[in-house]
Amino acid sequence: MPGTLEKHSCWLPRHHKSVPAARRLLRDFVAGRPAGERLLSTGELVLSEFVTNAVVHAKTPPGRLIYLQFELHPGSLRIEVHDADPNRPTAHPAADHDEAGRGLWLVSQLAASWGCCPRPGGIGKAMWALIGGAQ
Repeated sequence: MPGTLEKHSCWLPRHHKSVPAARRLLRDFVAGRPAGERLLSTGELVLSEFVTNAVVHAKTPPGRLIYLQFELHPGSLRIEVHDADPNRPTAHPAADHDEAGRGLWLVSQLAASWGCCPRPGGIGKAMWALIGGAQ
């Protein structure tokens, strides 16, 4: 994307502790950047959903990692989470008493745009979301 200010990427283990670790990495990434601070709370929610899906729902062999990428642009934050499962996530209607199942709906409400695509040159998929701007 033209005008990229900052970019950060890293790998995390496919483990439940990676969800808070990913949020911490995002907070560190946007720290001190006024545009990033404005997008942080929404970015953390979307990132948490994507990483949780990669940890809980991705059907991958043991030892596979999760790849994160953050890009801060003027007025927007792009988040990507890659996992080794090629299957796209599907949103299922959640009943009022269900404690889970609303994550992708939440992403669709919070992100300016979002999607899922095969990983270029690799196994699995990439979930991405644009926070605070149009793609």
